Amino acid sequence: MLINAVPQRQGAVGPRAAELPDGCLALAELAGHVLGRPVHHVRQTRAVSEVDAGVASRAVLTGPNRAAQLAALEAPGGPVLTIGGDCGVELVPIGVARFRHGPGLGVVWFDAHPDLNTAESSPSGAFHGMVLRSLFGEGDPDFAAAPALEPGRVALAGTRVFDPEEEAAVSRGLVVTSVDALAGVEQLYVHVDLDVLDPAEFPGLNYPEPGGWTISRLVAELDALARFEVVGAGITECVGTPREVEVLEPLLSAVGRLLRSQ
Repeated sequence: MLINAVPQRQGAVGPRAAELPDGCLALAELAGHVLGRPVHHVRQTRAVSEVDAGVASRAVLTGPNRAAQLAALEAPGGPVLTIGGDCGVELVPIGVARFRHGPGLGVVWFDAHPDLNTAESSPSGAFHGMVLRSLFGEGDPDFAAAPALEPGRVALAGTRVFDPEEEAAVSRGLVVTSVDALAGVEQLYVHVDLDVLDPAEFPGLNYPEPGGWTISRLVAELDALARFEVVGAGITECVGTPREVEVLEPLLSAVGRLLRSQ
């Protein structure tokens, strides 16, 4: 198992976005301890760039940050756990997994938000709200994945806040809303945005939404994915301190069980 810490913050534009790099490092250090593996730190600049064609920090996201992530995945040699950073860090590892494993790759997207906006529909211009749509090969061509994920092979889990364009994408079958509805999945990637949790359960959330899950509920849902061949995972959007992230040990252990079973 390879653990990559990717402390990107430019995909987010909220009031706590600048805390994402430090939150990433705190969570990655804990992951290395819990899973007993070294952590590879993927260098990401903390500089931001202007909004360009509806995407904040486009130049940074498509330039040095992406290049460093791609270089880190040239020869992973097994399952990869990516610790973010904002959800935009998932564009590269999921894209690489789709290239390596073919159209049968599925994704379970544990997230309070579906991240299915485009630059045209996004209310904020933050790429972390567009990343899953980009992985389907849609939206801005600078981010659209090729090869793309297949419609119906991504399941949303714990998702509870939708923008109108995201509701439309769900209605046309781009994603499903139950893991049991996934079809034709041969390998699986597991994405966990920590805002799937309730803010009362874990305070270190970049974009908290009420009505979320407990850590124990999330662990149970992850354990239920053991029937799949899990080839990669990502945990994102942490702004917690080293002390705050300690409560996430059961989550890291659950992700480790999925990745080590392969």
